[in-house]
Amino acid sequence: MTSTAKIVIENQETELPIIIGSEKEIGIDISDLRSKTGAITLDIGYKNTGATKSDITYLDGELGILRHRGYAIEELAENATFLEVAYLLIKGELPNIAQLSEFETNISRHTIVNEDMKNIFNAWPTGSHPMGQLIAMISSLSSFYPESIEPNQSEDVKELNVYRLLAKMPTICSMIYKKGLGHPFIYPKNKLDYVSNFLNMSFKHVTEDYAIDPVMVDALNKLLILHADHEQNCSASTVRLVCSSNANLYASIGAGVAALWGPLHGGANQEVIEMLEKIKADGGDVTKWIDKAKDKNDPFRLMGFGHRVYKNFDPRAKIIKKACDEVLNKLGINDPTLEIAKKLEETALKDSYFIERKLFPNVDFYSGIIYRAMGFPVEMFTVLFALGRLPGWIAQFNEMRMQKQPIGRPRQIYSGYTLRPFVKRGDRKASAK
Repeated sequence: MTSTAKIVIENQETELPIIIGSEKEIGIDISDLRSKTGAITLDIGYKNTGATKSDITYLDGELGILRHRGYAIEELAENATFLEVAYLLIKGELPNIAQLSEFETNISRHTIVNEDMKNIFNAWPTGSHPMGQLIAMISSLSSFYPESIEPNQSEDVKELNVYRLLAKMPTICSMIYKKGLGHPFIYPKNKLDYVSNFLNMSFKHVTEDYAIDPVMVDALNKLLILHADHEQNCSASTVRLVCSSNANLYASIGAGVAALWGPLHGGANQEVIEMLEKIKADGGDVTKWIDKAKDKNDPFRLMGFGHRVYKNFDPRAKIIKKACDEVLNKLGINDPTLEIAKKLEETALKDSYFIERKLFPNVDFYSGIIYRAMGFPVEMFTVLFALGRLPGWIAQFNEMRMQKQPIGRPRQIYSGYTLRPFVKRGDRKASAK
């Protein structure tokens, strides 16, 4: 293969380097395009633009492949704990027994949230959206740990900030959930593993013990792993862009949470449940809504089917479908909304319309069902997504800093007015609307 690509602008030919990734991906390096030609590329939404070279995650949407640091997502979800995957993403390799024990111990030392942070919670009105609370809480950590603001930190301080964030995230998420219920907060129980501790803080009542169900722990562990990183998505790219200005870890991750909040990104599993509720309110006729989805003149779209990146199937969906079935069978829940979900899944998987278009249930479809079965309200779904995505965001932040990448500064093609004279206030006509 040629090592350069050629571009011709007004009869001037310029050669640009071709970059080959470790999985044979091809990229044209346009870093010097503007300095050489005066031109820029236009790629609205950055769908064809590689903003970085990364060692963290490999994704092939055509073949349905997702790997972290070279490990298949299927093997990680089946065999690893969430903190093992977090270690892998952040440090680059799977930990041995001693390394994992030290990692878990360091996290357990920082699970308590500063008591003053409760005053922030108390100031929010009842009904405040959980994601708004999460953004504020994570960003505020930089105020509680001012040494995190300094860009040129020692390695020990950098690592300490990572431990603090990984440790406090489950505590903050459970506090948000408890506030929504009007219940008192439950303190961490650090003898429990990471996932069990979060479930205990979320579902334990002050006067009652909470029986930790291994089926629930396994399902949530898998969900967190499946959400841990997903290459250069909207929120990861946001974290990197904010990080590029030398903003601190907490501010950068807070910005990532804000990006995740959007229904086109992290809010998709919430939209699944809202769609199921809509079908239930209409009488629960799944066939009717399947037909509406197939009608190109009908604006209705099935949420949780197909994927923007995966063109054949979402590899994460295959994994979590099994866990979803186990959770529903274990709980024996009699929930009309979840019954509609099962009927919808069965019907769509057998319908030639969906099969031919490869519109299979994705991870958002099953994650929403599991979260609902566990007892979380839909407003908490994106918070749980953020809990899983945290190690990926940290890994992206660290990689950006280690590579000493410059501040992000996208270009644009200006399409507004050309130069025009200033008109004095008294001489201006009413603007046409």
